[in-house]
Order: sequence, then C-alpha cells, then structure tokens
Amino acid sequence: MKKTPLARKSLAAQEPLPTEETLPPQSALPTEGADSTAATLHGETDAAGKIYTSDETAPPTPRFAGTNVTGELSGPQTSIIVDLPDALVTPDEPIAPAEVVASKDDVTPPDLTATAEQNRSASANALVAAAQDTQDRLASLIREADQPQVRRFLDRELSWLAFNERVLELAQDPDLPLLERARFLAIFASNLDEFFMVRVAGLKRRIATGLAVRAASGLEPRDLLGRIRTRAHELQAMHAKVFAAEIAPALAEANITIVRWEQLAEPEQARLHTFFREQVFPVLTPLAVDPAHPFPYISGLSLNLAVVLRNPVSEKEMFARVKVPQLLPRLVNVDADSEPNGEEFPRARFVPLEDIIASHLDQLFPGMEVLEHHTFRVTRQEDLEVEEDDVENLLKALEKELLRRKFGPPVRLEVAEDIGPHMRDLLVREMGVSESEVFPLPEPLDLRGLNLVADLDRPELRYPKYVAATPRQLSEVESSKPTNIFDAIKRRDVLLHHPYDSFSTTVQAFLEQAADDPGVLAIKQTLYRTSGDSPIVDALIDAAQAGKQVLAVVEIKARFDEEANISWARKLERAGVHVVYGIVGLKTHAKLSLVVRQESDGLHRYCHVGTGNYNPKTARLYEDLGMLTCDPQVGEDLSRLFNQLSGYAPKTAYRRLLVAPRSLRTGLVDRIEREIANHEAGRPAGVKVKVNSIVDEVIIDALYRASQAGVDVDVVVRGICAIRPGVPGLSENIRVRSILGRFLEHSRVFWFAGGGEPVVYIGSADMMHRNLDRRVEAMLRLRDPRDIAELDELLILSMDPGTASWHLDAEGVWTRHHHDAEGKPLRDLQSYIIASRPPKRSGRRR
Repeated sequence: MKKTPLARKSLAAQEPLPTEETLPPQSALPTEGADSTAATLHGETDAAGKIYTSDETAPPTPRFAGTNVTGELSGPQTSIIVDLPDALVTPDEPIAPAEVVASKDDVTPPDLTATAEQNRSASANALVAAAQDTQDRLASLIREADQPQVRRFLDRELSWLAFNERVLELAQDPDLPLLERARFLAIFASNLDEFFMVRVAGLKRRIATGLAVRAASGLEPRDLLGRIRTRAHELQAMHAKVFAAEIAPALAEANITIVRWEQLAEPEQARLHTFFREQVFPVLTPLAVDPAHPFPYISGLSLNLAVVLRNPVSEKEMFARVKVPQLLPRLVNVDADSEPNGEEFPRARFVPLEDIIASHLDQLFPGMEVLEHHTFRVTRQEDLEVEEDDVENLLKALEKELLRRKFGPPVRLEVAEDIGPHMRDLLVREMGVSESEVFPLPEPLDLRGLNLVADLDRPELRYPKYVAATPRQLSEVESSKPTNIFDAIKRRDVLLHHPYDSFSTTVQAFLEQAADDPGVLAIKQTLYRTSGDSPIVDALIDAAQAGKQVLAVVEIKARFDEEANISWARKLERAGVHVVYGIVGLKTHAKLSLVVRQESDGLHRYCHVGTGNYNPKTARLYEDLGMLTCDPQVGEDLSRLFNQLSGYAPKTAYRRLLVAPRSLRTGLVDRIEREIANHEAGRPAGVKVKVNSIVDEVIIDALYRASQAGVDVDVVVRGICAIRPGVPGLSENIRVRSILGRFLEHSRVFWFAGGGEPVVYIGSADMMHRNLDRRVEAMLRLRDPRDIAELDELLILSMDPGTASWHLDAEGVWTRHHHDAEGKPLRDLQSYIIASRPPKRSGRRR
C-alpha cells in the first residue's frame, strides 16, 4: 500500500554540524512550530480518552531523543552530539541512531601491515569521512523537515464557523427572495448561539479543568479558542452589517421596516402606550443594584436593558437591569390593527420590544432620572452532563440537570456598540468574562427576531409554495380510499425522499395504519426529536390502547429538546407504551420503525429506516431519505437491534445493517479498502459520500488512502468538514462540495462502485466521533437497482459543475460557485428536484 510520509518542521538552519562545546543547551533550541508532527500523528480524543491515529498514512517520524544522541567512533574518543526538539520524538518508536550518526561499521579498521603514522592518518581520514557523512545525513533530514508542513485535518470548530459563513452568504444573495434572506440572517444568529453554548463552552471547560488536548488539526486549545473568538467577532460584525446595509434597506423598499420609538407618530406611540400598560408592564421586574440588592443573575440568551439612574435628591448614580420578556413578541407590529390604506402591499412596521420598554423606564423607576440605557445579552454554557452509570432513574436525573443548565458560566457578552465605558466595565466585571468575549454590536441585538418578519404573508417575497407528493408506489390508483400501505410495501421497497415526498402520506400514514390495523401485533419505534403535537406519538398511544405491544425508545437527551422529550415519554408511559431510554452511555440516534403483522401466510415484519427524525414539521424543511421495506433480513436485523436497545444483547450481529458503535466505522472503512483493491485490479472503483459533517480521522484517512491509490472520492457535506482535498500526494483525487438552500440538506448516503455492482447505504450517522463511538446509529444497505440508480443520480447532480455549490480547497477555504462564466445562475439542486417530481395526486390523505 502506498504511504506518503508527512513533511516535518525545520529543525535548524543548514549550518556546519555543531560541536559539543558550541551546541546550545536544550532550552535554547528553537521550538516554534515544534509540535507539528506530533499534532499530525495524534487525532482528537473521545470521551473515553481514546486517541485516533493512522499508521497507514502517517508513518512515524524517526525518533530523535530530547537528550543527547551519541554515536561513538573507533579511533580517538570522538563523539557527535545532536540535540533535537522533543516534538520530533514519537514515543512508541525505538531510537534509530543509524539514521542520525555514524556507526563503527562506517570506519575502516586499521591496516596491521601499515606504519603507525599511516594508521593514524587513515583513521583520521575515516573519522572525517564519517563525520562528513553524518553531517550530510543531518542536512538531508533538515532539508526534508524544511518542507511546508501538511496537516491532514482541517479544524472542526473553524470549519463550523465557515459553514455559518455560508449561511450568511445566502442572506447576501440578491437572487434569493427577500424574506428568505431575512430568515437566513435569523438562522445565522441562532446557529452561532448554539455554537457558543455548546462548542465554545465545552472548550473553555476543558481548558479550565486541564483536560483539553491538542486538536486533530494541530492547534493548541488556547490558540484554537483565540482563533474562534477572532473569527466569531468578524462574522458577527459582518452579520450586523448585512442587516443594516442590505436587508433593512431592501425590506424598506418592500414597505417592511423596523423602526425605532422616536420614528413613530404620536397616534402610534399612543397605541403602544396602551400595549405597554396592559401587556408588558405587568410582567416586568426591574432589579436595582446596590448594597442591599446584589447584581442579579442574567439568564442565558435573554435580552436585557442596562439602565443608569440618578437620585435627584442625593445626586447618587445607580445601576439597574430590566429583562426583556422572552414570552412576548421580539418585534411588535405597529400596523397590525390598522385599517388597509389601499396599497398593493400593506405596510408592515415593527418596533423592537426593548424600545417600547426603554421609552417607559420612568414608569418602572418613578422619581428617578434615567441617564442612559443600553441593551446587552449574555450567552452561557447550556450543554448537559448526566453521568448515567451513577443514577437509578435517568428521567429524574435529566430533569434536575435541566434546572442547572440555567446557571452555566458565561461564554459571550453582546453589548450595544454605543455603551459607555463605565457600564461596559461593570458588566464585564459582574459577568466574569474577558475582553475578548465582549461583542460590541449595533442595535438591535439578537437578530433571531427576524423570523417574525420572514413569516409575513408576502408570497412574492418568499420561495414559491411547494406541496409534497405521494410516491407512485403508494398511490398507483386514484381512489377515495386510502392506499393499503402494507400491500404496497410488499410489492416492492419504497425509497422516500423528503420533503419532495410527503411525510404525512408515507411514514406517518404507515404508523397510523399500523395502529388501526387489527392484524398488527407489535410496533417498535425510536424517537429522537418530535413535534409538540406529534401524530407519531398519538399513533403509538392509539396502538397501545388497542392492546398492541408498543415499544418506544425515547432519546430524552436530544440536545435542546430534552424537556419536550421528557413530556412525551411520560405521556407514552401513562398510555401503556413500553418506554425505554436505550443503552446506558449511548444516545439512540437511529431512525427506525418496526411493525409486526399477522397475515394469512404467517407473521411479516414491515420496516422503515430513515435519515431524519419522526417529526412532521421538520420533515417539510429537512431533506432526508427513508426506506419502507418488508425484506425479511431487514426485519430480522431491526428485531435484533430493538432487542439490544430494550434488553441485553451485546453480541448481536446484523446482515443488512451497519450499526454504531460496533460495526459502522469498520464496515465503511472495509468498503473503502475494497474500492482500493478494485482500482488496483482494474475494476470500476469510486466512493461518493453525502453527510452533514465529516470529522472522524479514521474515515478520513481511509479516504486519503483511496485517493493515493487513484480512487476518485466525491464528498458532499453541509456543515463541518475536516478533509483537506486536493493536496498532492495525499488527497488530489478528493473533491468536496457543499449545498445549502431552501431545505436543510440532512440525508446521509454512502455509495461505492463495487467493481461494477454499486453498494449504497443510507442512515442516520454523520462521520463524527459522537456518532460512531457514543451513539446507536444504523445504516441500511439498499438492494433494489432502481433505488441505487436514483441515489447515484442525486450524488452526480450534487457534484456536477453545473450545480450551484461551494467548493472546498486544501487550505480550508470555501468558494461559492453559483454563476457560470457568462454570469447566468447555475442549477439550484433543490429547485431542480422539485421541478422533476411528478405532480401530486388528488385524493384523501393517507
């Protein structure tokens, strides 16, 4: 197998070899960048402390000890002593002095027939030759080390910020509908909030506890944190500028404006006085800060007013805080109750809620003078940590942890850019944040509120309305009666592609019919995220109340959906559903349904394996794949997997499933290795991947090996990508693309050429450590050639130069390609798929 050695950092200038007397002490050796090789050889650690490495693509650097390495020569007592940086030591390799110094075999033994003078001369010449040879070898190593260091992996955190920058680019695109551009601004803000709450907070916590390790990209933890903050500052400033300079003026041209209090006419202010008195004032709680009132706790993501007051009697200045209620509309529609004015498009003006509150501060602090007020917002750590092995009831433990979440340490402080230095210093001191964690921004802060603007009923400013269709296999005959889904699935597997295929007439109808069918004996279902009024949950409850055996594997630790999932778990339990929470220590992320049905010829198992959640709402917005099948092998695999989730079955084997954490990573690596063998044997070979994120070093190194062997590798990734494509000798046969748009690209597909017989998997797993090591994931191998061809076409279109996408280069820079050489828009993949779908059949919802 072809191996590509990694370049090494410079050890020293190419000067004559130092002697023992002139060599600087160890502490004086250059160390800048000395961690490069070690960083390249070591991957990111998982929760168990396991370090992922790849000996295949990263042969260890020859070991140079940090202490002296001495090669003794024959003849006079001469030593060549070389000190090299510790970073070039690979701890698991033996010292190889033959690679560094001359050995005794390099010296010609004395000629016993020669004179002593001749022997001394020959010995001296041999020493000189040996020393010169050693110096030449060292110079060669130094020249090799001076080559630019190629790190195998891009940094995952910086890659995530690059993903959010792509979201921001959509907001800047004048070709997109205006209200959708406003929504992309809100999505950017929401994404960045979660990034700080989880990723930045986690990194800070690991640094504080001393558990942080060098990232797989080679960046030290504190260096990485500094780079994250610098880039986040740049992106937030750009975000605010796009709103102020592009989106707000464009909205104003469309008769939609966000106005400040002083821009309102007196009658409009009068209406809002009433609104404040009746709906806002009763829920406000002004908090003063003085010796009797300590600085209040500021909850995460809440918007607040910092107010400076003065007592007119004592002339003493005081500080107070007013929280903007989160349950009230972030932006108040000034014209909501006004009469139509005959305009083609009615005027819509919004005033920020904090402006309304600020204009009434005299009513909150009667008798005090309001000197100044500014908005601020704090982001706190809000990730959950539950030690499952130490609790008897996971549900109760999680409920307690949710209460603690509100008191996480701060990781970001956003303040109005015109805030005074005294007030800013007070907030920084009381919040306990550093200056680098302070983000001065123009008001209004928290542009998540633009979702309210994006929801306006202005069809001409939004994407054209799209109604999902029912697949032909489930609606072959127009009829007023619902299609029998079980009969349709028995005829052939049904590949679903949401949101282009309706979720309600496929997956939802499958479970609803299963709940109503008297022949159905059991239903087993995983639930990771679901909606508040979930028809899936209702169907499971109906089935349990009808006497069927119903098992629900509820993942109550789904991030930021914990409270909703706890609520539905209790509701299911009360209805008689067997509710379990999966395997201790692992999140259950797999998307699986299993229906056991008694038929005239015996029991049959009907299955659904998907890439997305069982959530009818997000199914209209997320691009996902699913498979409905009654294949006996799949039914047997799902029965075994559900038994593993609900009972004890640690040695379960599967036939058509790859299941994490046991076989998914190894199964995919094995498939990649087979493509290398196919290529070397002259058979068709290739790898195509579509995922949300790809970070796992083992998978990436396998793709690098395939590239080095000459196998073409295409990767479509929506979010984080640690692959460096196009690096000579490493990844020149790898191409990486990213597609963002109207729908959230969420499906996961793995396609292998298979020597002419393609192998395709779909499933729930991204190529990340958490998915492959700390979650229960499942990927299904497709069998029907028609389904395999359909997904192959999807991947080909995704990588096609005529399709609008972002291209990733070896330096981690994403470049958008959405116009051709003549300036014409390239194909929008999602719009193309919508136009290619057959029209929706009429008839009742199934």
